[in-house]
Parts: sequence; C-alpha cells; structure tokens
Amino acid sequence: MNDLDELERRVREEVGVRLFTVLAWVPQRRALRRVHSSHPAEYPVGGEKTVEVAQRWLATCIERREPYFGRDKAAVREIFADHELIESLGCGSIINVPVLGPDGEVAAVLNILDAEGAYDDASVAAAQKIAKDFTFGGTA
Repeated sequence: MNDLDELERRVREEVGVRLFTVLAWVPQRRALRRVHSSHPAEYPVGGEKTVEVAQRWLATCIERREPYFGRDKAAVREIFADHELIESLGCGSIINVPVLGPDGEVAAVLNILDAEGAYDDASVAAAQKIAKDFTFGGTA
C-alpha cells in the first residue's frame, strides 16, 4: 500500500481517527514535512515542524523507531506545542507511528488523533500493523 488516501481510509476503518496527517522525516534538518492531511485548513500539506523541542518524542519515534502513544490531553500537551489547535479539533489522544524505509530508517510518521480516551494498546498495535504495510514513496 502506498496511496495516502487509501492509507487514511484504512486508519479510519481499523483504528478510528478524527485528525490524520503523514509527515515525511527530513533527517538533514531534523524536521518533519507534512505530505498528507485530513484537515488541510488547519494542517496544510507542505507545512513543516522542527522537532528539537520535543526530545522525548524524537527519541521514541525517530531514534528508537517506536510508536508514541499519548493517552490523554496531558500527554498531548507535554509533547506538542500546537496542543491548543489539536484540542480545538476535539482531539485529546494521539498515536504517532514511524514508517520505515527500505534501509530500515524512518521515512515518515503517521499521526493519528481522536478524542481523549479513544485509543488503547490495541489501537497502537493496529496502527503499527498499518504502518508496516505502508510503503512511503514520497520525499520531503
């Protein structure tokens, strides 16, 4: 699977999502560039985030290649500078899953958000399975 719209459809069906974005990892700049968004007005494609502020998130998703699971609004607020916008969209729980390229390095990150309490460990496992099935072909 490499189509971003198909990826979003699958996330909606298998995990559930209110806000979904895909961010390409740009290692040279230690930045994330948005390549897909379910909410383009609030989170436009092409937008970029630098991640030096969120060292714990960076260590989890990029360095260890593990999912980040923010179960509630407090966890979202702790990591994400844009938490007010996230909350204004009715989101208070987040799953971030790295997508690995053929070289085993992080190529992109799936950002899956919904209402506080919407996700559990089974949701994270489902998101990881989807990420493993996804072949990221975009570049930042």
